Amino acid sequence: MTDGLALRRLLRPKPVAPPVPAQQREEHCEMCSERIPDVHSHVVHLENRSLLCTCRPCALLFTERGAGRGRYRAVPTRYLRDPSFTMAETEWDALQIPVRMAFFFHNSDLERPLAFYPSPAGATESLLPMDAWKEGLGGTRLAAEMEFDVEALLLRQVGGVSDCLLVPIDICYELVGLVRVHWKGFDGGSEAWERIDAFFADIGDRARELPPPEQEG
Repeated sequence: MTDGLALRRLLRPKPVAPPVPAQQREEHCEMCSERIPDVHSHVVHLENRSLLCTCRPCALLFTERGAGRGRYRAVPTRYLRDPSFTMAETEWDALQIPVRMAFFFHNSDLERPLAFYPSPAGATESLLPMDAWKEGLGGTRLAAEMEFDVEALLLRQVGGVSDCLLVPIDICYELVGLVRVHWKGFDGGSEAWERIDAFFADIGDRARELPPPEQEG
């Protein structure tokens, strides 16, 4: 009897601890394992095109191009807007983006710009016509400012009016995550669009304006 009872106790499923809510999980630097706050720095792993969550000291190690044997780049924190930016409907159509928001960045490994747009499935790549890029968005002052791999041009069209911001690349993936989590049905639903509008309003408030072209230099 004693052996049988012990065997039953051994075979009895052990209680499983409930999952820790995401907001209560501790995040750690993916380089040094130090605990980091919810709002933290990011470093791009250039070889596999991934973002690493890092502490500020680790991110500072990779602020210069070529640091870490050229494998890593810290994501900057600047936001820029060009008050003189305009885009005609024909220029938007020439980019062949199937939705009305997208981001563009230059991949130094592939030696060309890439275009992505947020979707319920994640960041979706769109084949970027190089002629349309060079003659349009790629020839703007914001594109000339953009740092390879770690900054992007975030483009949105509302009511036929296009707006473009130069932003840190991680912000674009924050938008992708927002769409994945909140998009409902075919058109996204009111909650998703309220969050998208709030997202763009927030980053717009952070943006510094480029000086007028005649004041440059």
